[in-house]
Amino acid sequence: MEDTRQKCLECEEPMVGRIDKKFCSDQCRNTYNNRSKRTVTNYMRRVDGILKKNRRILDGLVPQDKYTAHKDMLVKLGFNFDFFTHIYTTKTGKAYYFCYEMGYLPLGNDFYAIVRREG
Repeated sequence: MEDTRQKCLECEEPMVGRIDKKFCSDQCRNTYNNRSKRTVTNYMRRVDGILKKNRRILDGLVPQDKYTAHKDMLVKLGFNFDFFTHIYTTKTGKAYYFCYEMGYLPLGNDFYAIVRREG
């Protein structure tokens, strides 16, 4: 006679208990979820690491609210200009690039104004 009980999505063992159960144990649930999200998680982890490093670099340079830095100094510290969380455009058309609450504005001649946005 064939077993008609629901099977665990991870180990495929028959389960006992509630009819809507998907996993036989917490370990199977964690293993299944970790494996199913692994590729997205690795990419997201790498991008988030770059964003956090950019933010740390900007935060370390700003003593109060504003600071001016040259592109060479930012690159030497490991700043990656390809990654930012959002762009804020002022009414005058200036575009600030932000890594969380820390932002930078291209000033020309490879200089950047670095700002901290509160709130």
